[in-house]
Amino acid sequence: MAAGEGMTTIWPVSVKLGELHRGAVHRQLVADELALVRIAKGLDLVSLGALEAAITVKPWMDGASLSVRWRATVTQTCVVTLDPLTQDLQGNFTVRLLPRGSPALPEEGSEIDLDPDSEDPPDILESDQIDTGAYVIEHLALEIDPFPRTPGVEFQAPPAEEPPSPFAVLRRLKDPDPEG
Repeated sequence: MAAGEGMTTIWPVSVKLGELHRGAVHRQLVADELALVRIAKGLDLVSLGALEAAITVKPWMDGASLSVRWRATVTQTCVVTLDPLTQDLQGNFTVRLLPRGSPALPEEGSEIDLDPDSEDPPDILESDQIDTGAYVIEHLALEIDPFPRTPGVEFQAPPAEEPPSPFAVLRRLKDPDPEG
């Protein structure tokens, strides 16, 4: 599944393939307040304080190469204390994209060499639009800690309750009101 499926309406910032005929396209994205609220809700965050991305889209084969440097400030709930926990996150990524039907795409049904050290195969574009905002959100989501914990806080399990001894159970049966 390509980035953007399901995320398109959260932060729709796109570049058309046709814009690349003159060369690389550079964009500086800054999420506005409405986008921050929508992205935070979509990623199940307490809040998203900032999200910025520097994007370069270059021609690549008959598609594009998307290079992004991003940073964000996220607030989550600590899984131990349940207090808000704010973290600064950042990342870089590159994605190659080809339009559906491109002769550069591997033939459907052909064998795929799974090498964890090789580059990812190109994403397939469903239209002439590259939803850059969706790619940024996808990579932000990959960096968010699924179990955030305030630094230095350790989970302390409650002491295990000892099962009552058989004699205590018998005593309660004999005398149901031990106080009286």
